[in-house]
Formats: sequence, structure tokens, C-alpha cells
Amino acid sequence: MAVATTYDGGRRPRTTAEERVMAQPETEAETDAATEPETAGGQGTQYGDRLAQFEEQRGRLWAIAYRIMGTVSDADDAVQETWLRWQAVPAGTTVVSPRGFLTTVVSRICYDLLGSARARRETYVGPWLPEPLLDGAGGPLPVGAAGTGRTDGPEDRVTLDESVGMALLTVLERLTPAERIAFILHDVFAVPFPEIAETVGRTPDSVRQLASRARKRVRAEAPRRTVDRAEHRRTVEAFLSAVMGGDLDALLSVLDPEVIWRSDGGGKVSSARRPVLGRDKVARFVRGLVTRGAQGGALRVAMTDVNGAAGLVFADPESGQAGVFAFTVHDGRITEVDAVINPDKLGHLDLDRL
Repeated sequence: MAVATTYDGGRRPRTTAEERVMAQPETEAETDAATEPETAGGQGTQYGDRLAQFEEQRGRLWAIAYRIMGTVSDADDAVQETWLRWQAVPAGTTVVSPRGFLTTVVSRICYDLLGSARARRETYVGPWLPEPLLDGAGGPLPVGAAGTGRTDGPEDRVTLDESVGMALLTVLERLTPAERIAFILHDVFAVPFPEIAETVGRTPDSVRQLASRARKRVRAEAPRRTVDRAEHRRTVEAFLSAVMGGDLDALLSVLDPEVIWRSDGGGKVSSARRPVLGRDKVARFVRGLVTRGAQGGALRVAMTDVNGAAGLVFADPESGQAGVFAFTVHDGRITEVDAVINPDKLGHLDLDRL
């Protein structure tokens, strides 16, 4: 998907937020650096410095963009456009806080993209689910990682690992663009309200209220889930064993009575266009999937981390179908399953390794 640029006559107009980040140093060290003249070496040296500064922040920028957009392609486009705008900063300009400047730029790009993205998703065929990440690739950064701006925080804040989970990303889809930006930037990446305010064109007090409303909605609508990764993995393993072994009783025992199964086929492949609700219906639905997939004898299934937690990947070389399953687990039972089988959402994954 193409990302609109904001170039005008070959020169990039700066937003107020960008100007502020460039003009106001955050630390005494940055103040000293901002007053130093450029070293000799010409544009090549400056390009090399900017490239190094951008690469230092690239992982953080991608993590922000993915959590805001929910798609790998949009996150890639947003980071690429951020690089173009970073290159377009006039020669000789000292950016006192590259991290703050780049965060503002990528957030604004994503904010602008969210409007059109939401319009497309309203006409999407069946449930819309985020594009999955496998084995943590491009996914969650550990809390306190370089560039995140966090070392710890209140217990009621969402951690970086939780914020990339499929279940939470699905809940974030129900927020307004401004609420989503405020929640992700402040609660996940600890960006101050004044910086977020200039990104979304609101006052700091207004952004504080946006984040508060988003936080309350996330707490109310996010499914209960275990934070014990070992328990989560054991439950998914039990599900896989029951399904592949054809053990209906074992399958029923690992499913919560009110389990929800969502399938995202996007109208490209056959899938349930409405969520399947309840343990008995989900069990029958899963058995039907396995029966049809096993008829050719080439179905391959493997466990792997999906968006930071144990999940499943399947591929059927004969039919060409593939998919990724993400699970929500609570008290040793599966409460939600998000199945992404739309081939357009799997193109960035290497499923041939199964």
C-alpha cells in the first residue's frame, strides 16, 4: 500500500511537533550537542550519522507502527516514510532528540493512515484480525529495551509483550484512532502527553482523557488471560494433542465453555464469517477442519510463538492453504482462538519451513 507523502516543491514542511522536538533538547548533554558546529566531512558524513541514528530507533519505530496499524505491510510503509522524512530534514539542522523526532513522525504517519484503514476494515468480509508475527520477529521488545523509554512502570500498565498479543490488538481495533494512538504511545511506550497532543492535534489534557477512556475500555473488553507462559504453552499443547489424536473428550476439556473462535479468511478462502461460540460448536468446527485437511494426508502442523505466545501454524501443500492460530488461555482452558487464514495476511511469513 502506498503511503502519502507531505513533500511540497521538494522541501518537507515540518509539523509543529517536529519543530518542537528539534528545537528543545531533553537533557543537558543534548543541549551541549545542539550548540556544537557540524564537523567537517560534508553531506556524506551527515548521511552516515542520520542513517546510524535511524537504525538505532528502527526496531522501536516498527513496534510502534505495528501496534497502531495491526498490519505488517502498513508498519513497513510507515517506517519507510519516516526514513524519507528523516532524510529530508534540511542539511545543517541539528535534531536534538532523534528518538523524539522519529517517534512523532511515525506516529503522525500512522494516525493519518488509520482513517482510511478503518474505512477498509468496515467493508471487510468476515472478522478482521491483525497480521500475525511468528517467533517474535519484528514483534515485542523487552521492557526496558533501548529506545523504548521504559525501565519499569505501574502494574496496571500493559507491558510490551502483552501489547502485541492478538487478543489485545483486536480490542484496540474498537478504539478511535486518537484513543489508540494515545493509549499505545503513553501506556506502552511512555511518550509524554504533550508530545502525543501535537501528534493528534489535541491539548495535553484532552490526550490524557483519551488515554484514560482507552485504558478503561481495554480493561473492560480485553479477555482474561494467564500471564504464565508455561501454562499457556501446556494448554496449547493439550489442544494440539487432542485435535491430532481425535480425542473429543480431551478437546472439550481444554476448551472453555464460552470459548470464541474467530476466522479471518477475508473472502479469499473458505472460513466462518461469524465467530463460532461455545465449547461444543468450536469442538465440532475444529474436528471438521482437521478431517478435511487430513484427507490429502499432507497436512503439516507445528507449534511456534504467535505474537509473543505459543500458537499453531498449519500448511497443506496439496491445497495451498495455510494459517496461523493464536490462543487466549485462562485457568488452563482456551477462551479465544484467532485463526488467520487470509493468504494476503500470511505473505510475510516463511511457512515453507514447517
